[in-house]
Amino acid sequence: MSRYNAPFEIHVHGQVALRADVSFEQLQDALKPLWKYAGARSLSDAAGSSYEDEPGIKFDPQEHLLQMCWTVAGDDDFRQALDEMCMNLNELAQSGAAIEVTFYDADFDDEDEDEEDAESESRDDFLMLFVGPDPAAIMQVQRDLLVQDVVSLMERHFDGAELGGVVSEIDKLFGQRFDDLVNSLQLGKPPRGSGGGYGGQGHGGGRKPRHLH
Repeated sequence: MSRYNAPFEIHVHGQVALRADVSFEQLQDALKPLWKYAGARSLSDAAGSSYEDEPGIKFDPQEHLLQMCWTVAGDDDFRQALDEMCMNLNELAQSGAAIEVTFYDADFDDEDEDEEDAESESRDDFLMLFVGPDPAAIMQVQRDLLVQDVVSLMERHFDGAELGGVVSEIDKLFGQRFDDLVNSLQLGKPPRGSGGGYGGQGHGGGRKPRHLH
């Protein structure tokens, strides 16, 4: 469908390692929420980004990789397409991966930027979504990104060798979250403190992520 005067330019960015047996047809079906939202009839038709300098959506069958650097015009309803896409990719992913989604206010640059006028404030938004074959793989990516961010921030004030205790505490938090998830699945109720941005959790149970003690 055409989206004239869409309020956002939405950029999807990420790289997902796929199982070796995944075909283009399977990937096209998994990404149908995206290309259908863009008004295309196939993944190939929608693979090009709104900006020529962006690679768009690419499938590397030799490396078994899905690479996305793709912009589309849209509205807040694009979030539903993202949720469906993530659930589909869980079934194809070889390992956990993060997908960044940025909503750019398409009208903001055309407005007079008056800091005192609340109506002129940008409606930009940012999401970090996660996909993976199981909750352990998803939590592993979340853990690694958090450790990277925390260590990068704290290294401004402390030597990296001093931060082992901080990393250990992060591992304890994720270890407890994983245990809560496993226990809740066994009891048939939603996990407490599951956090947001999972994009679907794939299969329950399974192994605990490495580093989480």
